[in-house]
Amino acid sequence: MAVNLNPPQAGLLPPVAGVELLVAEAGIKTPGRKDVLVVRLDKGNTVAGVFTRNRFCAAPVQLCQEHLAAGVQIRALVVNTGNANAGTGFDGRERALSVCRAVAERDQLQTEQVLPFSTGVILEPLPADKIISALPTLRQANWAEAAEAIMTTDTLAKAASRKLDIGGKPVTITGIAKGSGMIHPNMATMLGFVATDAAVTRPMLNQLVREVADQSFNSITVDGDTSTNDSFILISTGQSGALLIDSAEQPAYQQLKQALLDVAIELAQAIVRDGEGATKFITVEVNGGRSAAECKDVAYAIARSPLVKTAFFASDPNLGRLLAAIGYAGVADLDVDRLSLYLDDVLVACEGGRNSLYKEEQGQAVMNQSEITVRVELGRGAASARVWTCDFSYEYVRINADYRS
Repeated sequence: MAVNLNPPQAGLLPPVAGVELLVAEAGIKTPGRKDVLVVRLDKGNTVAGVFTRNRFCAAPVQLCQEHLAAGVQIRALVVNTGNANAGTGFDGRERALSVCRAVAERDQLQTEQVLPFSTGVILEPLPADKIISALPTLRQANWAEAAEAIMTTDTLAKAASRKLDIGGKPVTITGIAKGSGMIHPNMATMLGFVATDAAVTRPMLNQLVREVADQSFNSITVDGDTSTNDSFILISTGQSGALLIDSAEQPAYQQLKQALLDVAIELAQAIVRDGEGATKFITVEVNGGRSAAECKDVAYAIARSPLVKTAFFASDPNLGRLLAAIGYAGVADLDVDRLSLYLDDVLVACEGGRNSLYKEEQGQAVMNQSEITVRVELGRGAASARVWTCDFSYEYVRINADYRS
């Protein structure tokens, strides 16, 4: 069961002008469920993306990068679940291309104007024929239905939206994401699609997608495994009538960035809350570092530790596991005597050891909660970082042991 996460409500996810959503059932893995999503984009849009750095990146990731680099205007996205089309070599590329061609022919586009995305089992051939055969059955969908169509082991669909005003013009942002396991950053560990009717130039959109990803999808971990298919796409349709954003110096840039970040963080946190078998949602804050990078290293050492995560699942205040993780995070000159460790607002360790005033029942009370904050004060600078993670439960093992069943 997801941790304090509710399914998205279609009425709270306004459409974005210039974006059309369509879904179909191709029977890729499970008959009778939505498993294909096509996103049609009007002319005049801009699209930017960031992708996994896993060297075994999937065929659709390779094609997305190539199509975006070609400089053509993207007019459609096609997403399938049930099959990752990763570790499939030349044949996988040809199958993904055949799907792009079919979508392009249907909408009278160039093949390079279509971006493909896949998620599911790795090392199995993409059933392109099933996807292509399903295209004539595509039907109109809302954002909540689109979120359902890209789910794999997710227990709940994930979607978020914001409204803002730019220069007196209302602007809409709506996005969806999928992810539950195989979640760890080296870009963004999931599939995510966020659209806005704000007008943004391609250089600025490229900058926005990187900055937003770094503070959201690049700040989560479920199990420490970076996927082969990670993709985060940002779409600007420009149909709001708001001022064109062509410089990071514009107040509108920062305004839009904050709203996009709000959406992306909500989606990223939803992925962690729905982590496979998760029972706890954990925020790890590290402050007082010499750089944000070293703070993030410490945060991830805690967040991805199986021993730490199983302690959280058991509600066991075995806090030596936290100290051990901090110690092996790679900060070579860390002065542990200056470090402080908190569970929520409870000081549990300082001056190189256990806080003399700390009582285990205090830690136990925090560990019993479904949402917990771990805060580390390094005492060596002004930098900080924040990461979100979840616990490891028996259910995580069962889900991944049965994944291909």
